[in-house]
Amino acid sequence: MTRREVALSTNGFMPAEEGDALHAAALRAGTEMPGRPFLEVGSYCGRSTVWLGDAAEQSGTVLFAVDHHRGSEENQAGWEWHDESLVDPAVGLMDTLPHFRHTIWKADLEKVVIGVVGASPLVARHWTTPLAFLFIDGGHGVEPARLDYELWTSHVAVGGYLAIHDVFPDPADGGRPPYEQIYLPALASGRFVDVSATGSLRVLKRVA
Repeated sequence: MTRREVALSTNGFMPAEEGDALHAAALRAGTEMPGRPFLEVGSYCGRSTVWLGDAAEQSGTVLFAVDHHRGSEENQAGWEWHDESLVDPAVGLMDTLPHFRHTIWKADLEKVVIGVVGASPLVARHWTTPLAFLFIDGGHGVEPARLDYELWTSHVAVGGYLAIHDVFPDPADGGRPPYEQIYLPALASGRFVDVSATGSLRVLKRVA
């Protein structure tokens, strides 16, 4: 099974064409900014992590995968996307970490992907390393999205790339926080410019 096939067989919400575009953008970042790491906010079961991990390996760098693995607010009991199979019966809470670890093992990426288990804002406040590539696919509520923008995007090195998932300019297509709290502020800041759009995936480059 190829890594792409592993990704597509893994629980998650990223379509194949968006995963391929994410992979291509990360490869570009690795070529243009050799040696700098990649970072993903929101790994879930590792679907997008496989695409990014493969790009990191090809680029000779590593991918930090940040997630508390208790599920974002839209993946809890009572919500449309809740998956009961991902609940730890011992504590009654979501726990995607075992599934994530299995995915990374299955894709043979354990030497490249570094899982960071913790809340995104907490990790971000202690992060100091400039990034070649940042992918934000964390909590989709207003406050989680706002914090991911405010606390993570400054760590993208000038010349590096920012990718954002689930960007829906039309409210009829999906939730608005990634569009309103991350994508629009990034453009308005003057620090980022658009590079590509594939489905709900947006890729921007830091220019200032």
